[in-house]
Amino acid sequence: MTYPLAPAPLLALTLPSDDVLYAALLARDPAFDGRAYVGVTSTGIFCRLTCPARKPLRANCRFFASPADCLAAGFRACLRCHPLAPEAAADPCIAALTAALEADPARRWREEDVAGMGFDPSTVRRSFRRQFGVTFLDMARQRRLREGMATLAAGGRVIEAQFDAGFDSPAAFRAAFARLLGAAPAEMKGALLQADWIDTPIGPMIAVADKRSLHLLEFADRKALPAELARLRKMAGGIGLGRPAPIDQMAGELGAFFAGTSARFDTPLALHGSAFTRAVWEILRQIPPGTTRSYGEIAREMGRPEAARAVARANGANQIALVIPCHRVIGADGALTGYGGGLWRKQRLIELEAAFSRA
Repeated sequence: MTYPLAPAPLLALTLPSDDVLYAALLARDPAFDGRAYVGVTSTGIFCRLTCPARKPLRANCRFFASPADCLAAGFRACLRCHPLAPEAAADPCIAALTAALEADPARRWREEDVAGMGFDPSTVRRSFRRQFGVTFLDMARQRRLREGMATLAAGGRVIEAQFDAGFDSPAAFRAAFARLLGAAPAEMKGALLQADWIDTPIGPMIAVADKRSLHLLEFADRKALPAELARLRKMAGGIGLGRPAPIDQMAGELGAFFAGTSARFDTPLALHGSAFTRAVWEILRQIPPGTTRSYGEIAREMGRPEAARAVARANGANQIALVIPCHRVIGADGALTGYGGGLWRKQRLIELEAAFSRA
């Protein structure tokens, strides 16, 4: 059964009342960063709500949904919070360290290396946690594991994967691999389900599929990933390493999505959930890119207005990220709510999809 939804404008849910937005401005609340901006009439400047500058008086604030709206109203961009650029790109330590990681993904980074590049390690930790939900050292470890996983998927031995991933010992590599994927390399051979890594601009994702359908698509740093993989292993008798056709298809569709050319996902899905949960997921797939819904709205569309919390649980149980777009569900007041991939990713996805709604 499907539950059709009429499109709702993004603006209706992403801009709550001025009182809510001013409170968020005073608190430098990251939940609205990139989704609401403040123009200060006394200075003629517009800022992110997280701007570190001294906060203006309430009477001098005008709130907008986009930088374009701020510019059209005659405001100029703040030189402290850089509202015209992605926040991470405006941070010199993030730009420098991510470039260094791309140049040498197998490098074993330490805090001394970060300091050697002229950055304070504690500042770097805070910046990366704020923007990506993980520290730079965690990000570097994930990238090294990705190199090892690629070696194993290509038929290489554990010792080869260990060296490719830059680990000093097989035991350390196996332990890191098990923490990420919920199983040691030796346990991931000859299974019906196969897992592989898909890189995206907002972080690596783990995909699991059989020859016909995609069973899981999650960000590699999602805390629930090991438990989700454990459930799939129990169901299928194991998970191997490989790249069946559905993962290849999904990688191509994700590439088009992040390039801004298509928000269509046609990869066949295998959905594991109750009838109610699958009904919620079906509604999520009908929310057009560039629009959002609240839990309450979805519950009412289902004829179950009292079931907003159950809708939220079904939303959180989604294990096929982006394709089942749980990131398009926000709070009734327009604030970003919990997202397993991290609120910063939810914000980026909503910003990206706004372009699809204008196309």
